[in-house]
Amino acid sequence: GSGYYLESHTNEVYAEEPPPEPAPDYRRVPQWCATLNIHRGEATCYSPRGSSYRSSLGTRCQLSCARGYRLVGPSAVQCLPNRHWSGMAYCRQIRCHVLPAVLRGSYVCSAGVQMDSRCDYTCLPGYQLEGDRSRTCMEDGRWSGSEPVCVDLEPPKIRCPDSRERTAEPGKLTATVYWDPPRVRDSADGVIKRVMLRGPEPGSELPEGEHVIRYTAHDQAYNRASCKFRIRVQVRRCPVLKPPQNGYISCTSDGNNYGAACEYQCDGGFERQGTSLRVCQSTQQWTGSQPLCAPMQINTDVSSAASLLDQFHEKRRLFVISAPEPANRYYKMQISMLQQAACGLDLRHVTTVELVGQPPHEVGRIREHRLSLGIIEELRRFLHLTRSHFNAVLLDKAGTDRERYIAPVSPDELFVFIDTYLLSEREAARRAQSGDPCE
Repeated sequence: GSGYYLESHTNEVYAEEPPPEPAPDYRRVPQWCATLNIHRGEATCYSPRGSSYRSSLGTRCQLSCARGYRLVGPSAVQCLPNRHWSGMAYCRQIRCHVLPAVLRGSYVCSAGVQMDSRCDYTCLPGYQLEGDRSRTCMEDGRWSGSEPVCVDLEPPKIRCPDSRERTAEPGKLTATVYWDPPRVRDSADGVIKRVMLRGPEPGSELPEGEHVIRYTAHDQAYNRASCKFRIRVQVRRCPVLKPPQNGYISCTSDGNNYGAACEYQCDGGFERQGTSLRVCQSTQQWTGSQPLCAPMQINTDVSSAASLLDQFHEKRRLFVISAPEPANRYYKMQISMLQQAACGLDLRHVTTVELVGQPPHEVGRIREHRLSLGIIEELRRFLHLTRSHFNAVLLDKAGTDRERYIAPVSPDELFVFIDTYLLSEREAARRAQSGDPCE
């Protein structure tokens, strides 16, 4: 050998452990972590060493924020050996979202969108608020209540024309009345959708009496409002006229209204004495005075047959009887039947004329009035009446030959012919109204 002593070696390796760190000395380091300062908040801490050691190692702190603020981060932290807190947190102001605009309205907030801010809603004129009138920003960052709306609940304003009176026009029972349309205004958007009329249109002819005119207006929200006014139509009237004795009156329009005209007529065999027409004036008085219907005066002292017949024109019908002698049996039979039907003859305005005998002893008479021989001769020639046998002719009120008979005619047959062919419309109407007094 070499003369050196060699120790035997192995392949094992021994790791040398570092010395343990010294335990923290709380007495020498009382403020281990930085002091906690939370803006708008506070930290409530507990240290194992007592309340004086608010940031020593192992201290635990509960974090909270003032009212109106929300904690962002952990609600509790601990002071760690690395001299840092276990987490970071801060207080953020609680804010609600911006409220949306209100259609046809607005709102005013006391503190914007901060917590406890109160926003009061109002609507434009003519609209009403439906829903919450105010909303408050709450601690959870939401607004209380729900979003209101502004609706048009107010009906439109409508004003009708004033009520009025009108007088009927002369000769009429109506008055033409005009009026302006109603004044309509909507307090919301000013839009009127439609205006409806119940009643006659302006410019209508309204009859006598009171008429109610109604208007109804609708706005866009279908709110409606109505108004009404009255129109009174008056008819000026005169006192009701009474027909004269043995006569009648025929009036236009309603008979006694302003402008009505009344014509006086006398029954057959009577003549009017006085005015024939009276008119109702605006003073509600009649013109003229009441006429009379006096018995017809037959004048036989005339120069011609034409003058005699003129007295009966438009007044009486004539039934002229011709016979060769008073003893003629047809003549006696005819006179007997006519005497029994005197009422029916008078009702139909028939006057009998008798021409009997031969000249120079021929007799002509109308009732008790005797006719001259000259008048008798003219009547025979005019009416083509022969003396040789019985014959009769019926003249209408115009003096026209309407029917001839060669034998006695019964009153019923005579009356049927007159009622069928010779009555005027006015006479027929009076007959229908008054009936047959001879029955």
